[in-house]
Amino acid sequence: MRFYDVIEKKKQGLELSFEEITESVRLYTEGKIPDYQMSALLMAIYFKGMSDKEASILTEAMIKSGDTVDLSELGELTADKHSTGGVGDKLTLIVAPIAAVLGCTVAKMSGRGLGHTGGTIDKLEAIPGFRCNMSKAEFLAQAKSVGAVIAGQTENLVPADKKLYALRDVTATVNSIPLIASSVMSKKLASGARNITLDVKCGEGAFMKDEKSALELARLMVEIGKAHGKRVRAFVTDMSFPLGYAVGNSLEVIEAIDVLLGRGSDDLTELSLELSASMAHSALGKDMSYWREAAKEAIRSGAAYEKFIEIVRAQGGDVSVIKDTSLFKKAAFSKKAYARRSGFVFSCDTEKIGTAAMTCGAGRANKEDDIDALAGIVLKIKRGDFVSEGEEIAELFSSDRARLDAAAAMVEEAFAFSDIRPKNKSVIIHEIC
Repeated sequence: MRFYDVIEKKKQGLELSFEEITESVRLYTEGKIPDYQMSALLMAIYFKGMSDKEASILTEAMIKSGDTVDLSELGELTADKHSTGGVGDKLTLIVAPIAAVLGCTVAKMSGRGLGHTGGTIDKLEAIPGFRCNMSKAEFLAQAKSVGAVIAGQTENLVPADKKLYALRDVTATVNSIPLIASSVMSKKLASGARNITLDVKCGEGAFMKDEKSALELARLMVEIGKAHGKRVRAFVTDMSFPLGYAVGNSLEVIEAIDVLLGRGSDDLTELSLELSASMAHSALGKDMSYWREAAKEAIRSGAAYEKFIEIVRAQGGDVSVIKDTSLFKKAAFSKKAYARRSGFVFSCDTEKIGTAAMTCGAGRANKEDDIDALAGIVLKIKRGDFVSEGEEIAELFSSDRARLDAAAAMVEEAFAFSDIRPKNKSVIIHEIC
């Protein structure tokens, strides 16, 4: 196989064979194909796309590039979820304990974040003492004893994806649906769970800006999962407003605890319940309506909150801050943002809110950057709320006072107001299964 011919074939929009895809991934991972040639293939895929079959083969080739996690000893009830990322997305911290209470075995590997806030691992490490680096034996033992474990990904989990994503990042080929789908699903499938729920964000604060693209990505990921023998359901969800009120690592942990205590925002609670119900439905059967009610009861009874405490304790975290969130350390500096006019909150440039949080120090512009776990934003408003000019709409936090002025200005610019109250809408746009 000549790699030049593979590039030429995809450039013409033709379907690549099993051998062409698998050998290309293997040789590139081993350093036997140079970056400039793989960049050419990625650009050809970006413009010509891939069939579902090609995307599934690519996913499998990426899985085989490294280690996989064997969860077979945990049985058929292993469940995982993945969100494509959004502003204020702290869902795993809420969904994992609820799903565990419902009877799922949540054996989840998560990553760190690049962008406006940290990933799930960064958020959990905002809990003093919380340990995300675990051996395989520790990971499986906690999944058995607690019913839920959230650990960092192993270094050799899908190394092909690490190499390819780094190249996509610098060649403007990240935003390709088959490449995104194979990247996400290779990690989910390599992580071993039998049942997978996907949350595909759509809107200004999401990777997929329009509904059509989000639907196509969700559909393709479901098809890839099914082709690999998994039970998969996807939801396309609204990211035209931040999810919940908090954006920032320790701030989001506190808000996740509020949801588990039954006092979370409507949008964050609704989506948490739906994803938890989906995980249980896939693993255990019965109707979604049954599991929605069971998920609500897991919160009402306090069982989900107690399960979160059990997870934190098992992974070395300080449970005192979970029981009393006022014990979380506070950022040294804060600043308030104010409404620039009166009216109903009509729309939000959610991406600008994310950028403001990163400006405070809550996220990473580069993989090597350190995160300020205490930095971020707590919003005071939601779509449809009425505010008066000069009313407080957010409070921003940072360990660096100099960051706050620019970030506060971004928050104030992000919201648009109207004299007419906008209609309420569900955070869940579509379901694909």
